[in-house]
Amino acid sequence: MEKLLNELFERLSELYSLRKFSDLKALLLDIEPADTAYFLEELGENDKVLFFRLLPKQLASDVFVEVSSNTQEYLIKKFSDTELKEIIGDMFLDDAVDIIEEMPSNVVKRILKNTSPEDRATINKLLEYPGGSAGSLMTTEYVSFQSSLTIKEAFDKIRKEGVDKETIYTCYVTDSRKKLIGVVTVKDLLLNSYESKIEDIMETKIVYLNTLEDKEVVAKVFQKYDFLALPVIDKEGCMVGIITVDDAVDVIQEEATEDIHKMAAVTPTDKPYLKQGLFTIFLSRFPWLVLLMLSATFTSLIIGVYEEKLYLITPTLFACIPMIMGTGGNAGSQSAVTITRAIALDEVKFKDIFRVLLKEITVGIILGLGVSILCFLKLMFIDSLYNEVTPLIAFTISLSLFATIVLAKIVGAALPLLAKKIKLDPAVMASPFITTIVDAASLILYCALSLAIL
Repeated sequence: MEKLLNELFERLSELYSLRKFSDLKALLLDIEPADTAYFLEELGENDKVLFFRLLPKQLASDVFVEVSSNTQEYLIKKFSDTELKEIIGDMFLDDAVDIIEEMPSNVVKRILKNTSPEDRATINKLLEYPGGSAGSLMTTEYVSFQSSLTIKEAFDKIRKEGVDKETIYTCYVTDSRKKLIGVVTVKDLLLNSYESKIEDIMETKIVYLNTLEDKEVVAKVFQKYDFLALPVIDKEGCMVGIITVDDAVDVIQEEATEDIHKMAAVTPTDKPYLKQGLFTIFLSRFPWLVLLMLSATFTSLIIGVYEEKLYLITPTLFACIPMIMGTGGNAGSQSAVTITRAIALDEVKFKDIFRVLLKEITVGIILGLGVSILCFLKLMFIDSLYNEVTPLIAFTISLSLFATIVLAKIVGAALPLLAKKIKLDPAVMASPFITTIVDAASLILYCALSLAIL
């Protein structure tokens, strides 16, 4: 696939550089809008405008939706009012809302100025919903029927209105007050006679979303039921829009990216890496590093308290501190990341905490035994070549390593579940803070065991 795309982009570049615009337009008709948008992003700023104006009219809006917000803003500033009106007019309203939310106020005013009064009213209504809610993700462009229609009348309505709708495969049945009472697919319509009524074939067991539902819930419902679209109702139970699977996929990607950033102690951002300025990257990382540095003060204090005592027993004890801390931190992160992802996928809840802990403790014991036995052998046959290592010292260090791994598994599994319980983001607990907590706890455990045994 990648090879084909490279060949395609080379052909586009060749035609564009030779100014063979008629051949270029013909080729663009056979290319997916997302691929065309990718090619446009690679062009210089002036070339972006020229290339976009070469796009066939029926493709321009689809490509515009796919490019980055920075490119959208630049193109809008270069568009005439007529061009902007055509682009926004051909766009689905949920895509228009997404673009408006990314633009500065002066650009938003210009977009709304060049939007029809009906679309402007709908856009303003969608913008009133809280960011990240189902209402902010939905589109109002869907096909709906009265239950009394025949299938023939339903097809006539689809042919008349379908061209401007986000999807026509799934259609919705509402009563005179816009209450959602059923769902019917084009497959259902095709497999029944023209004389049949919608009320006879519609599905009345409906999965729907509320306008104020969080986008995480939206993503989970799509993952659970595998629908192409879901209806959205308001607090009165009236249908106000639909969310399509392409928007759900975007939400899933955003949520996964946000969790990964938080687990790596980076403030989440929706901008691509190469589009972020140096200062933006600095601000997203600096506060977390300072916070972790300050939290590591506890580790320094513990080492300061026990350093002299450990060194007096044998320098080997002090030399093994990084190994104990590193192994404990990694063991805790393994559990934390696994549980955080399970929480995100709704595989575990707080009520499962004891089952989770039992499993992680069992895994910790097995892992601890394996790692500590290898550690004992390493100390006796390798470290003993350049350090003073007796069997008792090797046993003490290995026992501490075993206890550290079990402790790290408990902490790594429990903290994300506790964070979820008190309405904090489990991803924040997944790696940086777990490592800091485990470092401090493992040091205390290691020093206490060493002093007690030796």
